[in-house]
Amino acid sequence: MTLTPLPYRVVDRRDETHDTVTLVLEPDGEALSPFAPGQFAMVYAFGVGEIPVSVSRAAADGQRLTHTVRAVGAVSRALCGLRAGAAVGVRGPFGTGWDPAAARGHDLLVIGGGIGLAPLRPLIDAVLTEPHGYGRLNVLAGARTPGDLLYQDEFPTWARPFAAVVVDRPSGGWRGRVGVVTALLPEARFTPADTTTFVCGPEVMIRATARALAGKGVRPDRIRVSLERNMRCATGHCGHCQLGPLLLCRDGPVVGHDQAEPLLAVREL
Repeated sequence: MTLTPLPYRVVDRRDETHDTVTLVLEPDGEALSPFAPGQFAMVYAFGVGEIPVSVSRAAADGQRLTHTVRAVGAVSRALCGLRAGAAVGVRGPFGTGWDPAAARGHDLLVIGGGIGLAPLRPLIDAVLTEPHGYGRLNVLAGARTPGDLLYQDEFPTWARPFAAVVVDRPSGGWRGRVGVVTALLPEARFTPADTTTFVCGPEVMIRATARALAGKGVRPDRIRVSLERNMRCATGHCGHCQLGPLLLCRDGPVVGHDQAEPLLAVREL
């Protein structure tokens, strides 16, 4: 873990949606330690500030980091405006990861809502590099509109055997599925008693998805969720990301739903 930001440069960028950009970064000197799927970095926009951003793809040697950023505040807007050659500061890796190794031999359900698909992407990458180590891979993704869907060109490679998307509000001649992401569960191919699930998205979506999975017989300790709170220091000292007994920058963001469920049930916790 590196607590002082190291210099990185933008070597590529891609406009994912009208407000979301994927930045590819390479170190301008020393590189950070490798990131595990699900971990995050603190990314610093010079002169503006820093924010936590999950890694949406990472080279095994840590030399290249990919971050998908949605413009929702001053720092994220500044990051989304960067072009190739621009400098940023990056520190990390921070937090807990998805731990795909613990799911070997199991069917997998990877469920993302909106920008929540970004931290799930390196998990999918890890599974696809070792296809015989896992059971069936199902990727389910939801978004507000067709224009908000991420990584649409990658879904055909994720369909092992099933990958699908659903939107809340169809537009622009959309001919796909309409509804919430849990509506895709009947089409997924998995054995509930032998399934590990990874869920990331808005909190209301996480709660609804976890309930639906439990109703189908997936064990709560086999439902892994990524939680979000206001992270400032990323080292467990400032307390801004506290959720009950957890400091999510240190004890999360990925936790078992058996641990998260009683905390998420408390209003405004």
